[in-house]
Amino acid sequence: MAIQSSRVVVLISGSGSNLQALIDGQQAGNLPINIVAVISNRPDVYGLTRAAQADIPTVLLDHKAFANREAFDQQLTQVIDEYSPDLVVLAGFMRILTPQFTQHYLGRMLNIHPSLLPKFQGLHTHQRALDENETRHGVTVHFVTAELDGGPSAIQASVPIIDGDDASSLAKRVQRQEHIIYPLAVKWFAEGRLAMKENRAYLDNELLPEHGYLIESHEH
Repeated sequence: MAIQSSRVVVLISGSGSNLQALIDGQQAGNLPINIVAVISNRPDVYGLTRAAQADIPTVLLDHKAFANREAFDQQLTQVIDEYSPDLVVLAGFMRILTPQFTQHYLGRMLNIHPSLLPKFQGLHTHQRALDENETRHGVTVHFVTAELDGGPSAIQASVPIIDGDDASSLAKRVQRQEHIIYPLAVKWFAEGRLAMKENRAYLDNELLPEHGYLIESHEH
């Protein structure tokens, strides 16, 4: 029996390269998902174009039109829920979310963060990894909780930091892994294999380690 496609809403703030990876996976038949809407908090971003080209409904909800974070998040919740998603995917959504919002989607919202969490929460992760003389860096897909970049990790991919790296070259190496592991995490969730229970991530009903499922890339 075919798996019922999971309804997915994707939130973006920029170019949407991870959104494109999900669109490609859906169109190729590799992901049992139906991206039912793409919502951006910024106008004129390329991610909206990507969605329109794939005939996915788009919504612009400009955060600057709202008096405060709570008002924006309340409206965003209403818009998302109109699409009845099984999963909400944050793909470069550059907003700090209110606890009420994260609680509403607890266990059914994923985020991708360009570091090996819990290292380097927040911004400028690639430069910070270089400044700290790390030997490896990477990316984490995690469930979203009220703690910024702090929910339980589902999957991580690490890459080597090599001599001569700058933030740009390191970011490109990390981004190639992003486009592998985000579709994989979404696939696991859609197949009912990935779940969050009691603030921990489980794969196939087995507790994942703190860093989640780990993929080590040796790409230079």
